[in-house]
Amino acid sequence: MGEEEQDQPNSPSEATETTQLTEQDYQWPAIRFDVHPHRTYHFRKQFRAAKNPNNFLKGVKWSPDGSCFLTSSEDNNLRLFGLPDSGSGYDADTSNLAAEEDSYDAYLVVDGGESIYDFCWYPYMSASDPVTSVFATTSRDHPIHLWDANSGLLRCTYRAYDAVDEITAAFSIAFNPAGTKIFAGYNKSVRIFDLHRPGRDFQQHSTLQGNKEGQTGIISAISFCPTHTGMLATGSYSQTTAIYSEDNMELLYVLHGQEGGITQVQFSKDGNYLYTGGRKDPYIMCWDVRKAVEVVYKLYRSSEHTNQRIAFDIEPLGRHLGTGGQDGFVHIYDLQTGQWMSGFQAAADTVNGFNFHPSLPMAASSSGHRRFQVPDSVDEDLQLKGDENCASVWSFSVFSNMENSADVNECNSQSEHENIRQDP
Repeated sequence: MGEEEQDQPNSPSEATETTQLTEQDYQWPAIRFDVHPHRTYHFRKQFRAAKNPNNFLKGVKWSPDGSCFLTSSEDNNLRLFGLPDSGSGYDADTSNLAAEEDSYDAYLVVDGGESIYDFCWYPYMSASDPVTSVFATTSRDHPIHLWDANSGLLRCTYRAYDAVDEITAAFSIAFNPAGTKIFAGYNKSVRIFDLHRPGRDFQQHSTLQGNKEGQTGIISAISFCPTHTGMLATGSYSQTTAIYSEDNMELLYVLHGQEGGITQVQFSKDGNYLYTGGRKDPYIMCWDVRKAVEVVYKLYRSSEHTNQRIAFDIEPLGRHLGTGGQDGFVHIYDLQTGQWMSGFQAAADTVNGFNFHPSLPMAASSSGHRRFQVPDSVDEDLQLKGDENCASVWSFSVFSNMENSADVNECNSQSEHENIRQDP
């Protein structure tokens, strides 16, 4: 498909104004994490086929408007699932979540071509506006693709080339907060593409300074500060995290201390703290970006013995973090104290993806890992349980209106991390 056969998303100025009005009128409910959530929808059968019975999931992300969620799996496909409660017209079957049948089928399957490194939603995506309903992906030996979330068609591509003029794939991608650029991580460099100019035009910034200071290795994760301070964080497989200024990619400082290659970076909702997670590293580290001298505290998760990316997420109120792990549990932490709050078993194998819904007391999880068969059992089917290699949607209990008001007032009376512990 040609690079400019369809429109790119328009300027986000009107979308920003609408979003701000919506946020003022709507208050995200305070979740009761002391009560275990219930599994509302469950998906497993459509991820398994005769040619690939061991197809496992690698991540899950809700759309910014909360109307659907996107999954990535080992078969190089991305599947888009609508949320029945959002008016998508789905007739979901939740009578027996352990049965062979899924709650409902994905309404869109996109072939990534090769192993998918990363994917992300356009920040002002709205299902009611087809122009903004897009997401981006990057795959091995492929350029960055921008896909139409309604039709599954390729909108356009953003290509980077190496020294011998061959296409080189990005290892991580992220839209800037304004939704006008795509930042992509490569080996020792970040390339910036203008969303409205697909093709091979880009700005390139080396993550290494002339005096060899900076960030080496593959840039494996990118995150922008949500309070529009102009800061972005990049993680590297060299076990470092760097903070840059978005305008000119000026290096502000580099954080050291993660035991494994960085697989995820995420700012707190107030923009004052940064959370980083690494491969084969059992701790998510919390950094104060105003000081950046030492780790504020560490959050444990079971991930010492897997090379998988295990994603975590911060709920919209910004007070709790949820993360999966090899133990099949989702653990919830209080970000004000750094203390473990609760946990629940989401799957019988590795929970590698966990993502809170942007406006409802819900979350989505993905699970699975590569299983190796011995030669004698090549022709035998893998006997997987119903809660292995699967995706699930969870519904949480919430506080009553009176409890919710008291909880929010308490939250507003102090900063997000005012009572945070200073010891790791």
